[in-house]
Amino acid sequence: MSMSRRRFALVAAATPLAVALATPPSAWAHHGWSSFDQEKPIYLEGRVVQSKWQNPHAELLIERRPELVLPPDLKQRPLPAQSAGVDGPGLLARAALPRRKDRRWELELAPLTRMAAWQVAEIKVGETVSAVGFTTKDEAGEAVMRVEYLFVAGKAYGLRSSPV
Repeated sequence: MSMSRRRFALVAAATPLAVALATPPSAWAHHGWSSFDQEKPIYLEGRVVQSKWQNPHAELLIERRPELVLPPDLKQRPLPAQSAGVDGPGLLARAALPRRKDRRWELELAPLTRMAAWQVAEIKVGETVSAVGFTTKDEAGEAVMRVEYLFVAGKAYGLRSSPV
């Protein structure tokens, strides 16, 4: 193999590693829907301690209420219509408290374009939010929830798709 071919092969082999090392750790944590257990919706509520209003999706870090219980009205909460075929009432009826007792949870919301379509104002540190969504199938690693329905200041938002 010639010197230029060896150099090309080394550069080609090293490029994926260089890209991985240059990628910020927050991007490594990005999850698709497939890693979440969509058969077991959970309910969380807490105070926002960090807010990242950025793509690929907005994120909130919340401090879970220590005395967290399912709200008695959860199953009857009105839900907005959205373009995805989500059985919202069914999800609310099946929602349970998470088995994990982590004090802090990362809530993965929708991309900013979808948050804007729902007219969700940027959520600030100190605000209280609640959500119904899904945690990872194996419940290992970080305490993270992919949010299906977000409840903020008396309003409900369906984050799987756009409003109709």
